[in-house]
Amino acid sequence: MTTAEHASVHPALASLRRARELFLTGRQLPDGVPEDIVAAWKRARFFGVRPDVRDLAPDAPRHPVRPTESALLTAARPVLERIAPALGTGRAALVLTDERLRVLWATGCAADAPRCRDLSEREVGHNSAALALHTRRRAEVHGPEHFLDLWQDVSAVSVPVLAPETGRTQGTVTVASGLCAECRPHPGAALAEAAASAVEAELLARSRAAERVLLDAYLRAVREPGQAVVALDGRNRLVSEAAGELLSLEGLEGLERGVVALVRDVGRGVRSGFGDGVGDGDGDRAGTTTGPGSASALAPPTAADPTPSASYRIQLQDDSGCCATVTPVPHLGSVIGAVVVLEPAWQGPVTSAGRVVVGMAGRSVPWRHAVGRALELARSPEPLLLVGERGTGKTSLARELAASPLTLDAAEGELHADFGGLMDGHPLLVRHVERLAQPDTAALNSLLETHPGAPLLVTYTPGTPPGPCLQRLLDTLAARSVTLPALRERTPDIRELLPTLAPRPAPGQPPLTWTLDALRALEQHPWPGNVTELAHLVRALAERRRTTGPVRRSELPDPVREGPATRRLTPMEHAERAAILEALRRHGGNKARTAAALGIARATLYRKLRGYRG
Repeated sequence: MTTAEHASVHPALASLRRARELFLTGRQLPDGVPEDIVAAWKRARFFGVRPDVRDLAPDAPRHPVRPTESALLTAARPVLERIAPALGTGRAALVLTDERLRVLWATGCAADAPRCRDLSEREVGHNSAALALHTRRRAEVHGPEHFLDLWQDVSAVSVPVLAPETGRTQGTVTVASGLCAECRPHPGAALAEAAASAVEAELLARSRAAERVLLDAYLRAVREPGQAVVALDGRNRLVSEAAGELLSLEGLEGLERGVVALVRDVGRGVRSGFGDGVGDGDGDRAGTTTGPGSASALAPPTAADPTPSASYRIQLQDDSGCCATVTPVPHLGSVIGAVVVLEPAWQGPVTSAGRVVVGMAGRSVPWRHAVGRALELARSPEPLLLVGERGTGKTSLARELAASPLTLDAAEGELHADFGGLMDGHPLLVRHVERLAQPDTAALNSLLETHPGAPLLVTYTPGTPPGPCLQRLLDTLAARSVTLPALRERTPDIRELLPTLAPRPAPGQPPLTWTLDALRALEQHPWPGNVTELAHLVRALAERRRTTGPVRRSELPDPVREGPATRRLTPMEHAERAAILEALRRHGGNKARTAAALGIARATLYRKLRGYRG
């Protein structure tokens, strides 16, 4: 409750003055003194505020505020200068503080009126600005309610200034005048509220203008398809789809912390490096190269570069391995944010026709990490073990890691192979090593004992526990192994896989495309067969389609179209669900006709469909 709301219960002004004198001399207070006023006086005494202080504006303020550091002052100054003439003549003042109650701007008052640079209770005790900041609403303080002797004949009303987007308190606007405790509300209340509203409107306009500038800079940077771009200003974060796939959430937050700190320092003309997981080191302009593990920092503008718009290249110090080009975004002479263009350290190989190789397609974090490790291990011609569920792309990746390897498939029966003779210095790919006959497994173990650096690639699908001989082989290869993620763990890659899995269209025919609804269904499916299952679906659709245009959700197989059941179904429920899905497919998804064809009520159909989803 603000002081202004105590009008009906306030003691007479003389009684309140007497109570303050008793408090300052340590004597018993009379009944009827408002508890919040007594509590405010006690806080001032606890903070060590002297009531008889005379110098409220020392030459060296404890917390100086430079105008260039305050966005609030920049927005509020024109507003307050327009409103100030409404104060008229006499002992009146208009004051602006920031969120720490440091005085940013003041005008009015008689020449001999007391001024100060900090209205916090720790400095001056109870006052309307501190009360308004605490309650987040208009507040009045009159005469003896103040703790200082200087303000015993002053009445003041303060209104908080709130940030338009977040609602956070940015500061206060105060109108002070001679004592007018009998006038409720304060005669300057309307002026203070109008000033605060006008400042908030100006903050909103400037914020929207700055956000528009940042958005325009982001859109210019993201024009090229697949460009990985992040735009940041401390409040807003614009992330392209490609950037979201390159950076983990932790990496993105670390990048944001570094960019925000950088923008703040550049705006103040301070040379600063990236921190919080982004990098450290000396700054380099765009186009320069940095050594392994190094990072560039952003330097402030120079006389030859009056606007902080030059781009700088950095190496992110997280596990993404990305390089980034950081470009500050200037607006009205200050830096409001930055646009970051990310480049992955590894780019998947592309065929001459411009189609991404299936074994490398995908930019999700799990897939990129797995492929990056595989590429790193494949630099040396030593054994490499690729582990993963069936259909995850182990063989496709292996064939990209080694040039024309000789391939043996244990799933086709016993190999009866002399591995040493077969290799003859060429890479050897052994698929489905979990199905190797024991003699072949023993032969591989012998090969690795005599030739530990043999150019051997092995794919392994976990399943039943391996026997002793196979376990020995897996243990030997474990130090150089890579586990590929299942497709359900890298669903963002589905959209990139689809064009690589689709057959080439006939001359004059458009490529296979997909509606958003169909893409969402594909991304929600668990894909127990992983990429192999997705490839069969895409090829079957491409071969049997008789319609044109994007693939619709209704064209997908029933389990994919309807999505997975969210609970374990009984065999009877499985059969019932399959029959309902087939009926829905035949009737184009029309539930009324489906219910009629099945001989059940439409309400029953809805209830059963809901039941399958738990």
